[in-house]
Amino acid sequence: MGTPARTQTLDRVFSAISDPTRREILTRLSAADERVTDVARHFSISLNSVSKHVRVLEQAGLVSRSVRGRNHVLSLNAAPMAEAADWIEYYRVFWTDRLASLDRFVTGTLASGTAPSATPTSTTPSDTSTTTTDKGASA
Repeated sequence: MGTPARTQTLDRVFSAISDPTRREILTRLSAADERVTDVARHFSISLNSVSKHVRVLEQAGLVSRSVRGRNHVLSLNAAPMAEAADWIEYYRVFWTDRLASLDRFVTGTLASGTAPSATPTSTTPSDTSTTTTDKGASA
């Protein structure tokens, strides 16, 4: 369901948001741009550690940094997150459809009072293929 570039983007995004500190940084930046030092004040870790988290978010494309004088200001870039949400939505729809189909099957089976067959009702050539051995061959 994607190109290698899209796969790399999704890998970076999911890796970046797997950490609670990075998710909290994104939450803070969703309200307003902030200086790195202001972001760091809200965590009980060093400025250096926060900077490492910010770099991961930057590499995922979720955060951009602009330098204004001596201040490094961070901004949220939600576009990669939207791409991840699209990927999740694709599979949500897929499983919703599959589970709805299963529900219809089970409901229909219960309503009709018949139990499903233990053997498939239709077969394909790959289902019916068997391996035979030569009678003269020893196993």
